[in-house]
Amino acid sequence: MRRSVPVAAVAAITSAGLLLAGCSGGKGSSEGSGEANAATKGVVNASDAKGGTVTYAISDAPESFDPGNTYYAFIYNFSRLYARPLTTFKPGPGAKGNELTPDLAESMGKPSDGGKTWTYKIRKGVKYDDGSTVTSQDVKYAVERSNFARDTLSLGPNYFQQFLKDNDGGYKGPYKDKSKAGLKSIETPDDQTIVFHLKKPFAEFDYLVSAPQTAPVPQAKDKGADYTKSVLSTGSYKFESYQEGKKLTLVRNPQWSAKTDPLRKQLPDKIVLNLKVAQSTIDKDLQSGNTLVDLAGRGVDGQTQAQLLTDPKEKGNTDNTLGQRLVYTAINTKVKPFDNIECRKAVEYAIDKKAVQTSLGGPIRGELASTVLPTDIDGYQKYDLYPQKYAGDKLDLTEAKKHWDKCGAGKTTTTILARNDRQDEVDAATSVIDSLKKIGISAKIQSYPTSKYFSDYAGVPKFNKKNNVGLIMMQWGSDFPTGYGYLQQILNGKAISQSGNTNLSELDDPEINKLLDTAIANTDKAAREKAYAEIDKKTMEQAALVPLTYFKVLMYRSPKATNLVSTSAFSGQYDYLNIGVKK
Repeated sequence: MRRSVPVAAVAAITSAGLLLAGCSGGKGSSEGSGEANAATKGVVNASDAKGGTVTYAISDAPESFDPGNTYYAFIYNFSRLYARPLTTFKPGPGAKGNELTPDLAESMGKPSDGGKTWTYKIRKGVKYDDGSTVTSQDVKYAVERSNFARDTLSLGPNYFQQFLKDNDGGYKGPYKDKSKAGLKSIETPDDQTIVFHLKKPFAEFDYLVSAPQTAPVPQAKDKGADYTKSVLSTGSYKFESYQEGKKLTLVRNPQWSAKTDPLRKQLPDKIVLNLKVAQSTIDKDLQSGNTLVDLAGRGVDGQTQAQLLTDPKEKGNTDNTLGQRLVYTAINTKVKPFDNIECRKAVEYAIDKKAVQTSLGGPIRGELASTVLPTDIDGYQKYDLYPQKYAGDKLDLTEAKKHWDKCGAGKTTTTILARNDRQDEVDAATSVIDSLKKIGISAKIQSYPTSKYFSDYAGVPKFNKKNNVGLIMMQWGSDFPTGYGYLQQILNGKAISQSGNTNLSELDDPEINKLLDTAIANTDKAAREKAYAEIDKKTMEQAALVPLTYFKVLMYRSPKATNLVSTSAFSGQYDYLNIGVKK
């Protein structure tokens, strides 16, 4: 999931077992917050204390709060406060957070027909914040609107559109469906049961329904693109007010019941999210306790990092962890001269990865990368098709120039995109530009806000062609913690869409597409992982993207926050489900 944060990847904190262990100070809990990486090992400041306000902040504004129209890991994480998907992830630090558990569903899915049919029963008695009862029809409608009304809701992944059985019939989504019958491939035989019929087996379907696109939406209350302003809640908190571009306030949902929800607890009275706050201000407010969580979960800025790492006490309040993420430069295979593979190979050799790593904050922000799969995704295999050689700090450009000569493009100009509210990404793009100058590529940077990056710019093929965008800065986290959950939406040609697209290379290789389709149908986990490693290598043979670093985040842990745990399933972010205020 663009879940870069971006997920892109999401985790939960709060199954009864974890919180009970935390409350008793038992194994897995950490009292206080003076130990570096404490939240990657257990729950920090575990507490059931109620009351107060938990304040979040973010440097821009999220693309949407609509669970069916988002693709950032931090909103996948945050939206679970007010929207319950069929499944989610068990609480736990690091890789322990990758284990799935039922959420809105009573149990995991029941596969049949060789894995082409999946059946779920939703929990009885779950209500929206207006008192109405959640039904299976609401889950069906949520999937239809988020995956098939792409002209209105374009920002989420399109897995269901690709895999549901009757999509070839030309279904255009509920806003254009005059019959109001909806998809035949999703059946709701009663108010509690939902059945998904797929074109082909999907061995990891339980992971797929953990996306907030399966959080129910009642058709009568849907407002299309405006639903983001007042989402109807099924979680422990509901919308109180939303000032676009400024602030979102959540309060306790009076219709929520712990009897129908073993994951959540209503700890704070209120949750406030402040939007478009400078990152340097967020960092200061985290240290003072005025802000408890940086919503984006991308870590502190460079200046704050330097201060934290030179102060042993403050360093003890940090968590530095992998999050199933890769920082890379996508090479647009449809824009000249990068439609020529020799040109792309030249770029692979020419970009000085050590210089990029330095611009991102050094090794603490990630080791140099050579593969598409991050090291913490099953299926990762170490290899390097484009090894870089250095004489001291100077990159040897012999191979880069050789391939650029074969490419025959001579001196050329191109455009590189980055997000302007992510200074580290702009700095990395600047480093890429400096590298490419040395082989005759003159790149100019165009930067845009996170909230519009995929909907209006980087994720729009027509925009990229019109504006000669050959290179795009990207940070990608896994949609769910498997090779398929990581690779599908950035490599499969079927994932390319006209807006909200995350296959930024516009790679449409029949062999890679087939390998992805075959792998997900295989019930043998080891065989799937072997296939994911093969897909990784074939992508690099195509030189469709330049892996830069296996991203690590450096987050500051507010001493005033309780129940902090950093989990891989949410790109190494803190789990947002039950954060409270320390008393």
